[in-house]
Amino acid sequence: MNYKRITLLAGHYGSGKTNIAVNMAMELKQLHEHTAVADLDIVNPYFRTLDSRKQLEDAGIRLIVSAYANTNLDIPALPQEMYAIVHDLTLHSVVDVGGDDRGALALGRLSPLIRRENDYDMYLVVNFYRPLTRTPEEVLEVLAEIEQACGLRFTGIINNSNLGAETDAGTVLATVSMAEELAEKSGLPLVCTTVENKLYEELKDRISPLFGMKLQKRPVD
Repeated sequence: MNYKRITLLAGHYGSGKTNIAVNMAMELKQLHEHTAVADLDIVNPYFRTLDSRKQLEDAGIRLIVSAYANTNLDIPALPQEMYAIVHDLTLHSVVDVGGDDRGALALGRLSPLIRRENDYDMYLVVNFYRPLTRTPEEVLEVLAEIEQACGLRFTGIINNSNLGAETDAGTVLATVSMAEELAEKSGLPLVCTTVENKLYEELKDRISPLFGMKLQKRPVD
């Protein structure tokens, strides 16, 4: 995976951004000493899962978490630490934007500086097995809502379609054509399809590009 200084992950609730963020951060840490994961998911902040927190802290990855997690504020004020994403140019960050428009609205506070630097990617994470994102047309509606809320354009698509513990190679393969259709209709590149590491060898010659992941012990969005 080629990384810009800021990697933003956005998508509908339940699309699986958290697992991708953790795995990207671990990979990014091998390339850049100063690495962070920022959580703008104020509805269901994954850093409440202590296993993920310990894994990242042990790897020397900085955690940046909104102080307004689990509140009902529509447009939360960002804690000062969150602005390190845009102000500290030595920091390479993976940002979980969140599972609804409130996370995207929070990102909007940082969008002008992100656009000005122009060293970012924003990936739409999609799971075609989740409600409200079962077709490319439904996903396009989500895409438009997020872009309007945060003021940034997506630069690529990540196909993270899975059925949790029931996922097998066929589960993933069945969604590749839909992901390709989504890429064509949106005009965005299909950056990768994700798969749990245990399926990577079985699929590496059948899907390209493929991103293998170690799943969290308690996977949440």
